Amino acid sequence: MSPSAEPIQNADVPQDVGIVPNPNPTITGPWAVDKVLETIPTGKPAEGTSSPVSYFHILERLKTTKREGWRRFDINRGESISDHMYRMSMMSMLAPPSLAARLDLTKCMKMCLIHDMAELLVGDITPVDNVPKPEKSRREATTMDYITQRLLGGVDGGNVGVDIRAIWQEYEDSKTLDSLYVHDIDKMELLLQMVEYEKRGKGRLDLGEFAYVKTKIVLDEVKAWAEEVMAEREAFWAGQAHVNGEAGVNGGVTAEKKAKQDAYYNKE
Repeated sequence: MSPSAEPIQNADVPQDVGIVPNPNPTITGPWAVDKVLETIPTGKPAEGTSSPVSYFHILERLKTTKREGWRRFDINRGESISDHMYRMSMMSMLAPPSLAARLDLTKCMKMCLIHDMAELLVGDITPVDNVPKPEKSRREATTMDYITQRLLGGVDGGNVGVDIRAIWQEYEDSKTLDSLYVHDIDKMELLLQMVEYEKRGKGRLDLGEFAYVKTKIVLDEVKAWAEEVMAEREAFWAGQAHVNGEAGVNGGVTAEKKAKQDAYYNKE
């Protein structure tokens, strides 16, 4: 800009450029990657190139897409998908010694940062969104194929894309110790965020239905962390009535909601 040029005033900006609306509610017919790509305000990313820049750009959507579960409780400026994955990655480095010796921690950190990557187009689908698990899996798998083949297939001979796709699939299959650990870290991060939001709500925000995920943690070392967080939560509520999602319908969760949670996390 030349010294004499007038700066663009904020009032001239046509919209809040920091907000990226979720396009999925506007899509008609079967969900498809290319339908979502047509809605991207910054333009459809270039495909089949040797440069990763288009991939770098589309990752921004992880920064701007909020985690939907909290929005149902009017936490509209809460964590983004990338916020969630970043803390997971930092947490994964602190594996207790009894686990660390059996884990590939470098891969686990990568898995934390990759596991929800498909949500940059799919969005954050929650247990109450009434999207069948096979359909959720289809959307996520086709998005990962798009990212790793159409965007990254020409980068470094496609090697990076192949690695990302393999790590994501390992997480989805949930058979290795590394993937089980990352699944547990995923749930542990949610429990932490639940308690943190409740504390900021000063007793006016009960997010106890999310405590259900505690029942799905499988490794003893992570269970111990979860028990510590739940004890912290009970101390915060100090005898006041509150929902205990880990107890299901006996903890105040409706039978309908628990059924949806069970379906969502079944054979994760």
